[in-house]
Amino acid sequence: MVMNKKSVAVVMGGYSDEYVVSLKSGQLIYDSLDRDLYDVYKVVVLKNEWYFLDKNDKKYEINKGDFSVTLENNEKLKFDVCFNIIHGTPGENGILQAYWDAIGQTYTGCDFYQSALTFNKKDTLAVLSKYGIPSAKSIYLRKGENINVDEIVEKLKLPLFVKPNQSGSSLGISKVKEKSELIAATEIAFKEDDEILIESFLDGMEVSVGVIDFKGETIVLGITEIVPTNEFFDYEAKYEGASEEITPARINDETRIRVEEIAKRAYDSLGMSGFSRSEYILMDGIPYMLEMNTNPGFSPASILPQQARHYGISITDLCGNEVEKALAKKSK
Repeated sequence: MVMNKKSVAVVMGGYSDEYVVSLKSGQLIYDSLDRDLYDVYKVVVLKNEWYFLDKNDKKYEINKGDFSVTLENNEKLKFDVCFNIIHGTPGENGILQAYWDAIGQTYTGCDFYQSALTFNKKDTLAVLSKYGIPSAKSIYLRKGENINVDEIVEKLKLPLFVKPNQSGSSLGISKVKEKSELIAATEIAFKEDDEILIESFLDGMEVSVGVIDFKGETIVLGITEIVPTNEFFDYEAKYEGASEEITPARINDETRIRVEEIAKRAYDSLGMSGFSRSEYILMDGIPYMLEMNTNPGFSPASILPQQARHYGISITDLCGNEVEKALAKKSK
């Protein structure tokens, strides 16, 4: 008996500078999904065009009315599941999810509310503080607001970090060591977003924690220690290899258990689903949360696939689990 295969569109790209990474992540998922179970297709979503790629890399426009594609012989292709692996906007901040909800398209990962919330660093940390998850001291500014340098430095002390409130891939982040550098750092961050966060410096080990819901259970895939060769884990460190990543992190069991517990609590408290990777700084054994990514990098060099390998879950099973969860949600 031949099972009716489900059609899966791996949706990659995006509107931000992260689209390059997303295309690599999408390729890994496209290559890894089990062809005995699924017909797998590629869809690229960019600012100026949304298109479907056939096996010969020929482009067909996506019909935005119902996210379908009309092929050469007038055959219309609809997807049972969209595997969302867009980093940044519109796939990680809820925009695409809200559109898919509106047209009745099933997709992987968390829904539009969780995506929008976790893409907003300030709001995520505010929600999680209610669940006892610590974060750095911070000051929030909107574009055009008066910036009182003396007041900020007095409250947060130097060095401090300036970062866009909503941006992925560590774009627009600066470490400020002198009072005189603060205004320039805010200008860099405001290029990425109209809202910025200025945070106190947490002096400790940075760890990246992969958490997923796998076969009905929230599991910590792994804790990876980030050893940046730059001042901090910036874009270059993340994507151009300017950091050393050690899985598992060199921490004692007591600290590991505490990190796992807090990472799971953060995931469950936010009502998350699908892949997630959250960043923490460990100070005196306490994990302080920096941010949560709901569509983390998934290229072969990325942290989450490394953690899955270490945990013993194959990429095929990891990706298949996401598709099956989406299908189960659809049938409810």
